[in-house]
Amino acid sequence: MKYVVVDLEWNQALSSKSPVFNKLPLHLRGEIIEIGAVMMNDDFTLGEEFSIDIKPVYFKKMHYKVKKITGFDAERLSHGYSFAEAYERFHEWCGNDVTFLTWGCDDQAILEQNIIIHDLDWDWIRGWVNLQTVYNIQTGTGKNQKSLATAMEHFGIVQTRTAHDALGDAYNTALVSTFLDMEEGLRTYSMADRILAEMEAELTAQQESSEEEVSPEIREHYVNYESKAAAFNDINVSGTVCPVCGIQMEGMRWLNQGDQRYINIFTCEEDGKYFVRLRFKKHNEELLWDVRKIIYPATSEHDDLYREKLKQVRRRGRGHTRHKKAHQ
Repeated sequence: MKYVVVDLEWNQALSSKSPVFNKLPLHLRGEIIEIGAVMMNDDFTLGEEFSIDIKPVYFKKMHYKVKKITGFDAERLSHGYSFAEAYERFHEWCGNDVTFLTWGCDDQAILEQNIIIHDLDWDWIRGWVNLQTVYNIQTGTGKNQKSLATAMEHFGIVQTRTAHDALGDAYNTALVSTFLDMEEGLRTYSMADRILAEMEAELTAQQESSEEEVSPEIREHYVNYESKAAAFNDINVSGTVCPVCGIQMEGMRWLNQGDQRYINIFTCEEDGKYFVRLRFKKHNEELLWDVRKIIYPATSEHDDLYREKLKQVRRRGRGHTRHKKAHQ
């Protein structure tokens, strides 16, 4: 079995309504303009490298965001290979029975789409492994996506290659993999979803246990709502008064933390910030919702938790328009 760390750069259509989509059998998310890869040796050390530029035929004009991020321009790509030739050269370099290692899942989807529109073969690809997942399991950091830069910082890896370059990102991803137990990661990869779910539940329990050690400023209990929306329409639930001065505080947006829990940060100009968590629970017989509200003086950990959840919401909201995966 061969393992190849692969990273792709791709161009996007200038508009989601571009007429070019009428010529394609699918809604192409991105047209590949560069393939970068690092072959892993049998002991999972870094081996040979591969890089090739590809001349686009569908999204010929560089999207301004892609150009800004990658530095690619039309002049450079005009000297690139056709996708079919580049893909064949890549296949020859990889050999058969290859498993690709990536940081995130976007590369797999983009490569498969490009293979389809060019009517090429992918039977030689044995599978894909998302190294983000292996990293999350082995560092005990839960299921949330971590950027490649975060992983490099975690392991103390110094950036020596160009970022947002396919070969540079593939090289850095390969470096991260050398700090992981790849044999164990591959052995347990099929069970990754279950492992991460159990890990997330344990992390949540630890976090809540830690919070319970700090006495909350106040607890409130509201009952018998027909829906969550009805509960949020109740100002007693969705709003919060300052526990010190009793003034209605200004809140941020409510964020879904998962497992029927929502969090927010409220601020009193006189008495500071408060972290507020709502826990919803449904009565099975009556199909009504109860809400427990817990209010804590906000700590830096609360601020970090809220900011991280907000980033996740924003990533999901713009996921269909993003050019690159989480490592950018």
